[in-house]
Amino acid sequence: MLEKLSIFGFRAMWSPLFFIFIVAIGIIYIMAVKGYFKKLRSPNEEAVTKKQMFLFILSLFILYIVKGSPVDLLGHLNFSIHMVQMSVLYLFLPPLFMISIPNWIWRKIITFKMIQRPFNFFTKPLIALLVFNTLFSLYHFPFIFDIVKTNIVLHATVTVLIFIAAFIMWWPLVCPLPEYRQLSGLQKLGYIFADGVLLTPACALIIFADTALYETYTNHTAWLKALELCVPSSMLAAVDIGGGPQMFSWLSPKNDQQLGGVIMKIMQEISYGITLGYVFFQWVREEKKKEQQQTTAFPSPQPSK
Repeated sequence: MLEKLSIFGFRAMWSPLFFIFIVAIGIIYIMAVKGYFKKLRSPNEEAVTKKQMFLFILSLFILYIVKGSPVDLLGHLNFSIHMVQMSVLYLFLPPLFMISIPNWIWRKIITFKMIQRPFNFFTKPLIALLVFNTLFSLYHFPFIFDIVKTNIVLHATVTVLIFIAAFIMWWPLVCPLPEYRQLSGLQKLGYIFADGVLLTPACALIIFADTALYETYTNHTAWLKALELCVPSSMLAAVDIGGGPQMFSWLSPKNDQQLGGVIMKIMQEISYGITLGYVFFQWVREEKKKEQQQTTAFPSPQPSK
């Protein structure tokens, strides 16, 4: 498969500009958490842990693999790979980024005047659930999907918007700041269940459709237009891809689409399952702490001799 992809050139396969962007973000993060920007961090702020630094670098690496490596090009050729991208980008990366950023940075971001009010509104649990799942579902309606996939500005805008919505959706579950936590352990379990239910219709639409829904994976002209998002048009004109989308796929368009829907649902279950376990054990630990604090504050009376 990589040999076939090589006809599109190095730039399409490895996105050097995006790689530079990822490296720059990593450098800025390290400089910020290590105190190079002295005006940002007060001396009494908690230091970043090695675990947080590792998770942030890991998250950047995964982000580059998903959006900058040949995986991104494959996502334009196979719908199933596109759904793997969506799953990782929206269901795994946001919580990883969230816990890898020190609390003092989050407080700086949230208290910024232009961010604070919309942040407080959109991170309300019900709003967060509805915003992410509505945007995600609308994006996968065929006529919207095909328009977005063939316009570079729209594609970038929608990708960033859904990524921000994914952060908002994950905030009530993984919120690192105690003062912003809105849900109890039991409420988080209900939140995860509701999130899974709301995402199901989009997956069902894709899995149980009678035909292939997306022209950008079936129509040669629309497919070429979509490829321009990651392949220079001059390169497309120079290579022979007369076989169209099927030249790079091992499945029929309908089966590829169904596989994509199944992958999305499985990845969702894995992501939410991990989160469910994390939330449950966190809840148990908090309940034990409360019991210990109550025992310390009100010790049991000693029997008289």
